[in-house]
Amino acid sequence: MKNNPSRTSRRSFVKLIGTSIFGASFSLTKPNKLFAEQSIDKTPTLIKPKKLSKGSRIGIISPASSITKEELDEIDSFLNSLGFIGVPSKYVLDKLGYLAGTDNNRVEDIHEMFSRKDIDAILCARGGYGTPRILPFIDYKLIRRNPKIILGYSDITSLLIAIYQKARLVTFHGPVGISTFNEFTLKYFNEILVEGKDMIELKSEQEITTEADSNNSINEILKITPGKVEGELVGGNLSLLLTLLGTEYDLNLKGKILFIEEVGEEPYRIDRMLTQLLNSGKLNDCAGIAMGVFSNCEVKKVNPSFKESLNLREVLIDRLSPLNIPTIYGLSFGHIKNKFTLPIGIRAMLDVENAKLILLERAVS
Repeated sequence: MKNNPSRTSRRSFVKLIGTSIFGASFSLTKPNKLFAEQSIDKTPTLIKPKKLSKGSRIGIISPASSITKEELDEIDSFLNSLGFIGVPSKYVLDKLGYLAGTDNNRVEDIHEMFSRKDIDAILCARGGYGTPRILPFIDYKLIRRNPKIILGYSDITSLLIAIYQKARLVTFHGPVGISTFNEFTLKYFNEILVEGKDMIELKSEQEITTEADSNNSINEILKITPGKVEGELVGGNLSLLLTLLGTEYDLNLKGKILFIEEVGEEPYRIDRMLTQLLNSGKLNDCAGIAMGVFSNCEVKKVNPSFKESLNLREVLIDRLSPLNIPTIYGLSFGHIKNKFTLPIGIRAMLDVENAKLILLERAVS
């Protein structure tokens, strides 16, 4: 069979463009070194990072989607107003489609910020998408040797869980750089990361929402199954937790309190994700479930996926109440303005009746 000249020339042109524009450093799927098979110890001690103080230098990275120069300036200005010094990473403003640059460069920024002795903590600039792609290429031994606060939420979930699992470092599900740091959010940010209190009672505050927001999310507390339980606190964004199922970063939920948040998913998709968790057996020995506010997770008014649908409340009760473990919805975390900072890996108590989540130990050293 003869070659098609036009097809051959197109291939050559694409190959030429790929090398001439992007060069050897362009790599979406093959960063410099694979760390997927590295392990620490079988039962390493959990490390708590050092707390923040006035003058702490906070590295700003974009491990998922990109930010603008204006957003970076706002993050830097805000950190300065709190008495910290913002230090942007080398590739923090990179952009490649829906990613903040190549996998190589995003991994390099993570390694640089953990290895630098002049950096005290790391703030993820935003979520979006991208962290699951880079997990196998992160040097978790380097992170364990240089433990620091790392903070973020949404897509950052997979990065936080992977570091907690592989480096055995307490990580923090909390605001990203472009989040709204209102009085509520700052209160818990300071109590957990700056003051380092031994015990903190996290009291939720109902969101003040527009009518449109109210129609698309449940903002009030929903006590699905009563009870009080203690356990190690782990969790994050629901869809990102599912990306870790069956991988080496997968969570063992036995005896743990799982916290979950989600955004922009219709009830049937929440049903599907919770069903996947249930079918995996992960929730069989879970101690309790604490859910934040699932923003914009009701049926779409325009072009809904189904003519008739269960609502979010019905889905949560139907899927989770049969577990018969303390379960609550509507705590102050997720894609909302009032955000707790939740340490991953420390002991906590969930009190459904009083709608409280209590951190039973300090999360920083």
